[in-house]
Amino acid sequence: MAKRDYYDILGVEKSASKEEIKKAFRKTALKFHPDKNPDDAEAEVKFKEAAEAYEVLSDDNKKAQYDRFGHAGVSGGGFSGQNVNVEDIFEHFGDIFGGGRSGGGGFDPFESFFGGGGRRRQTQTGKRGSNLRIKVKMTLSEIAKGTTKKIKVKKYLPCDQCNGTGAKDGTAVDTCATCNGAGAVRRVTNTILGQMQTTTTCPTCNGSGKSITTKCGKCGGEGRSYGEETISIDIPAGVAEGMQLSLRGKGNAGENGGPAGDLIILVKEEKHGSLVREGENLIYTLYISFIDATLGTSVEVPTIDGKAKIKIPAGTQSGKIFRLKNKGLPSVNGYGTGDILVDVNIWTPKHLSKEEKKLLEELKGSENFKPAPSKSEKGFFDKMKDFLG
Repeated sequence: MAKRDYYDILGVEKSASKEEIKKAFRKTALKFHPDKNPDDAEAEVKFKEAAEAYEVLSDDNKKAQYDRFGHAGVSGGGFSGQNVNVEDIFEHFGDIFGGGRSGGGGFDPFESFFGGGGRRRQTQTGKRGSNLRIKVKMTLSEIAKGTTKKIKVKKYLPCDQCNGTGAKDGTAVDTCATCNGAGAVRRVTNTILGQMQTTTTCPTCNGSGKSITTKCGKCGGEGRSYGEETISIDIPAGVAEGMQLSLRGKGNAGENGGPAGDLIILVKEEKHGSLVREGENLIYTLYISFIDATLGTSVEVPTIDGKAKIKIPAGTQSGKIFRLKNKGLPSVNGYGTGDILVDVNIWTPKHLSKEEKKLLEELKGSENFKPAPSKSEKGFFDKMKDFLG
């Protein structure tokens, strides 16, 4: 099933500002919130769609990739393509509604908006881990077909002794005395409009409902330790130099059980020995001798998968471009495949023997060797139009 356009999901134009996108997401999320639409599977799907759309459109880099390449440009990370639950979305975007992220405190709009009934949001304790950025090198062959890269990343991982809790053996915890294990505290204040009740994350346990009695000996209560992880990255066909992909939750582990940051992958293209990329097209510069250009010949030219044989007609001029259809790179958004453009250059010898010079002097006066371009011969700008077309 084809994905819906992110702008349509939120009901905004492409020119919408960040604040307009933020307001549209809040409106859509509240409309389709599961507590307001209990047992409505369609509403929950739309709620998740809105979260996925906002995650991309609120990020300048992801939005630029989406505007240029569509859904394929932002695949492989975030909420797209993952079986996330509603609590993940609450945790990820709590700040949009005035609450903190990762148990950072503040007003919980969902509980207040719907009267505190229904589903309780599961908060997480600790501080969110930082994002990581890595570069991944790709050959033209990998770019043409897409690939899966397995890379080793050095980063903070959840402590294996305490399972990321920061408590000794993962069990040296007690119920938080401030919130009695609820993870949140309610406050009632008197205003000119009457009594107002607000719910905030517990400042003592940061929403976990637990307090550590004895810290883990390995991580010192931080809940994480430095190590290495092998991560599998699915990279779609057609990506380009400088494009960024994001894997949510694959960055540094958070402190004290906090959520992990994201892993940002920057694509680096390795240079090909013969082919030069120009968008989806590949350019190959072919040098042939004056004699081959005059009499015609057949030559082999490189492609991504091997070699292809092309015929050079007699009388071929320097600057002639031969096009090998669909031998280039696929578009990252799935809109067709580029070509290989063979740019013919006639090689002029720099060193000649006396016999070779004598032969050429004899031919110099021949009418057939005097330049006489016909009207059908294309100039530089016409050739560039053909190339760009």
